Amino acid sequence: MSSLLIHNIGMLASPEGLEARRGAQQGQIRVLEHAWVYTENGEIISYGSGTPPVSFGEKLDAGGRLVTPGLVDAHTHLIFGGWRQNELAMKIRNVPYLEILAAGGGILSTVKATRAATEAELFDKAEAALNEMLAFGTTSCEAKSGYGLNEEDELKQLRVIQKLNKTHPMDVVPTFMGAHAVPPEFKEDRSAYLDLLCETLIPAVAKQKLAKFCDVFCETGVFTAEESRRILEAGQKSGLIPKIHADEIDPIGGSLLAGELGAISAEHLIVCPDEGIQSMARGGTIACLLPATSFYLNSSYAPARKMIEAGVPVAMASDFNPGSCPCLNLQLVMNLGCLKYRMTPEEVLTAVTLNAAAAIGLADRVGSIDRGKQADLVLWEAPDLNYLCYRLGSNLVHRVIKKGNI
Repeated sequence: MSSLLIHNIGMLASPEGLEARRGAQQGQIRVLEHAWVYTENGEIISYGSGTPPVSFGEKLDAGGRLVTPGLVDAHTHLIFGGWRQNELAMKIRNVPYLEILAAGGGILSTVKATRAATEAELFDKAEAALNEMLAFGTTSCEAKSGYGLNEEDELKQLRVIQKLNKTHPMDVVPTFMGAHAVPPEFKEDRSAYLDLLCETLIPAVAKQKLAKFCDVFCETGVFTAEESRRILEAGQKSGLIPKIHADEIDPIGGSLLAGELGAISAEHLIVCPDEGIQSMARGGTIACLLPATSFYLNSSYAPARKMIEAGVPVAMASDFNPGSCPCLNLQLVMNLGCLKYRMTPEEVLTAVTLNAAAAIGLADRVGSIDRGKQADLVLWEAPDLNYLCYRLGSNLVHRVIKKGNI
């Protein structure tokens, strides 16, 4: 039996429970001072304040530092070929993304690079990204396909995600996103691509058990709300849980659809209208907000406070991708959550731990320091949660513990 006692914790801060927290509950976390956590075989056995009741096994002195659950990144586009640094000058000139996409840039340029990359090349690149994420305190993440846009290359991406989940210390949850864009070979016949998605790709992904979720980019110039409904319902029919990129640029009905379908999460939501917020609240959909993307694109920020007040659980994620947000650092996302969404440090912690875990179906295992959950923890070079959210631009990780292993 392997065991680990983390003692001399200055502050232990964690949300509680097995499901997403909403409304006022999002800001209600457990805070213990002079604390300890005891783990066995990668599982949290007990925790408390004062002198720990156990003294055997490996010990780790936290040195009075802050300890939180491991961070959870609920939205990444981890698997891709190439980069898109050549688009930086266009962004500086305020060229709209949809214009970049229409000119063959954006997603489509990454599709070309991803199709050309081997499975081994994609694996090595993504593995390096996961190592960087882990160093920033992220211990679990979601990863989407969506840069293949054909059967061969979408399945290639998903196989890489599957292999990473088996071989890397981090938990990596797969999402099928063949509906990320219409590929160039279907530019004049988008209905044929919709047929391919719904009748061939989704059933193939489900049959091979390569994804847990099905996502779609519901946006002007990409997929309409009705096309998105067809894709997500096809996914549901095959056993894939719906997610949706919604209301990032134009409010064309994605957040409304998310609530109607009971999607586990809706992502981006920069221009989410009030009726979309109400639909998500009714449908139990988690709002997965991506403030680093707003920052990188110099765009507006999602109405997080409205969502919290309406009872929509708010998660936050990196949106790591080669175009609109080449960022792996959830600590920056936490800073932006406070500064741009006006969320409290307690609400922010819940957003990048328990609510993020719930958005990718892991809240029963990770996202909080609770008995029986996986021992995923971060020791921070910080005395308290306020300091963690206050510091900007430094990596404050002292130690990362994944499944009880330092």
